[in-house]
Amino acid sequence: MRKVRIGIDVGGTFTDAVVIDNQTGEVIAKAKRPTTHHHEDGVAQGIVEIINEVLTNNNISPEQVVFIAHGTTQATNALLEGDVAKVGIIGMGKSKAAFNELNVKHIELAPGKFLETEFSYFDVDEITKEKAEQAINELVAQGCEVIVASEAYAVDDPHLEKLVTELAREKGLYATSGHEISQLYGLRMRTRTAVVNASLIPKMIETANMTEQVVKRVGIPSELMIMRADGGVMSVNEVRQRPILTMLSGLAAGVAGALMYEKISDGVFFEVGGTSIDISVIKDGKVIVNNAQVGKHKTYLKALDVRTLGIAGGSMIRIAGGKVIDVGPRSAHLADKHYECFVDAPVTNAKLKEITPLPGDSPDHAIITSDQGDYAYTLAGAANILGYVPEDDYAYANVEAARVAWQPLAEYCGKTVEEVARDVMDIACEKIWNIVGPMIKEYEVNPEYIEFVGGGGSAAITTFALGEKYGFKAKTAKNAPYISTIGVAMAMVREQIERSVVDPSSSDIQKIRADIMDQIVAQGAKEESVEIAIEVDKQRNILIATATGATEFSNDGGAENLTEEAITAKVADVFSVDRKLVQAKAQSGAFHIVKAPKESRKLFNLIRKTEEHYAVVKNDGMIPLKLKGAQFIKTARSGYGDALNNLVAQLSSYSDAGQTIPKVYAFTGSRMFDYSGLFSTDQLSSMMSMDLEHLDAQQDVLLVAAKK
Repeated sequence: MRKVRIGIDVGGTFTDAVVIDNQTGEVIAKAKRPTTHHHEDGVAQGIVEIINEVLTNNNISPEQVVFIAHGTTQATNALLEGDVAKVGIIGMGKSKAAFNELNVKHIELAPGKFLETEFSYFDVDEITKEKAEQAINELVAQGCEVIVASEAYAVDDPHLEKLVTELAREKGLYATSGHEISQLYGLRMRTRTAVVNASLIPKMIETANMTEQVVKRVGIPSELMIMRADGGVMSVNEVRQRPILTMLSGLAAGVAGALMYEKISDGVFFEVGGTSIDISVIKDGKVIVNNAQVGKHKTYLKALDVRTLGIAGGSMIRIAGGKVIDVGPRSAHLADKHYECFVDAPVTNAKLKEITPLPGDSPDHAIITSDQGDYAYTLAGAANILGYVPEDDYAYANVEAARVAWQPLAEYCGKTVEEVARDVMDIACEKIWNIVGPMIKEYEVNPEYIEFVGGGGSAAITTFALGEKYGFKAKTAKNAPYISTIGVAMAMVREQIERSVVDPSSSDIQKIRADIMDQIVAQGAKEESVEIAIEVDKQRNILIATATGATEFSNDGGAENLTEEAITAKVADVFSVDRKLVQAKAQSGAFHIVKAPKESRKLFNLIRKTEEHYAVVKNDGMIPLKLKGAQFIKTARSGYGDALNNLVAQLSSYSDAGQTIPKVYAFTGSRMFDYSGLFSTDQLSSMMSMDLEHLDAQQDVLLVAAKK
């Protein structure tokens, strides 16, 4: 019996669903329905309808569904609209400074929208159960629906926060605390994050309950998972405790699709719609995450670093002085104008006209008037005229009609239609590059490894032109209009813990590793699938553990494995080198290490140098790691200690600050272990021992290392 995964993405206009074969990763079915905002059951009704549709139309029984996940913009929308609960804060500390940090007051969520709070403060030496209970009653009397307990040093000793939340829950109230949300010092930011989380709890519990009931009503036995802001999924039970983690998850779904479905290891992902483009960077097969902001305030919420720009398929064109002066951010949709390129036949009697799309806009947005009506000049039109949109693409338009429509604009500019279209595309590309270029530098992504990948309905409109203009490989994702929904269906369970620790010891690392394993397994991840990366941030004195794992999904056994020839060909293509020079060097389990000599050129090509690049490639073609000048050793598990010492000795560097150990990775079976964030041999040995000691003594382990 075929097992499947279902992903559901509830958008403002449409609810999308995809069904994916659990073994092969093949997309079996796609569906789209209007989002049922106005139904008495709200968006849940649309979810019921679309699940039943994809199951019935594809002869799939509910018992075949081993994974179902839901992407939601509920938390984001609630914050933008100010549709949040009033929060009562019980702060505890020993100083005036603590009082000021704990009293976060009203939080501006969006212009004119506020999260309201009430505040009660106690000295930690004076608070009692009776005083806490009285404070809770007073906060409820002031209209507070949720209680937040926050104490100055609760990350070290949370007993007072627990006292308050337990009392509140005994009264039937929603309650949360600072240490439950973050284990980092930084009292004000920790409190603010807890308050934002608390404000979302009532509405998100209502939504979670309703959606969970939908899944049960259909008869699906699998637990409902919800998309997180960092690109993973979490259990619906966890959403009830930490709904803030779903905030901004709408932006994360597309990137999850790029990682899991397109198998991007280093690149820039563009999700392009009609109004805006979301830009994100992927490095070493991982997404880039940062602290998210609510309104103008930073929080401890980890979310993908996605930059949004008002450039997309429907972006309108501005003109002045006989030339094109700008593209976007106003879109044809918001101006209530049809695209000039999506007409059945060329317009007649076309004339150029300038309009003010919306109040406050400049009066220089170009449209055409014609016998058939008014149409906006768009970036989609330029891309189709220039041949960037393939005929089988979602955004492919009537090129002949576009050329006719653009003739009045070309005459206004004194150029050919192609020349004006090129001016428009160049302006759009430069605006996008002004975001992309700094992101590549900020996250130190090797430009030699980067590919541009487009998703969304307008993916082809900008992606190919950007790659051509700035010298990067470019492609659109398979099933690009559904890439976000695919990302929901294929996302892994994810968890992260951050702790304030100065110079962490081996026991600190073992403790955080054990804690995150417990948390991710509790959310449904299979322990044997979990991969944990530990990072020591020496500048901020923070210990970070990130875990990903699968509930049921594994395409290692069902998907067709690539031949060695196909693997070397893929690496040659990624590094843009001659296939004859690429060599498969070793294999361990599902992983192959492949060497690709690559020539670098400097000083106007006068200096040429051949450098050895390495890629670790999984059987299915995923490349989780690329390194320059790496060394590797394949060994039995029983001999990994000597192999590790050998690599560390060869690749360590030394300075007045002491030893800098190399980046080290281990591969065995179908699992990758990332130790690149560790800074001492003790930390490295301790973590590797925990990860590998349970393996059979003769099991192959591939160790790969490179200098930091």
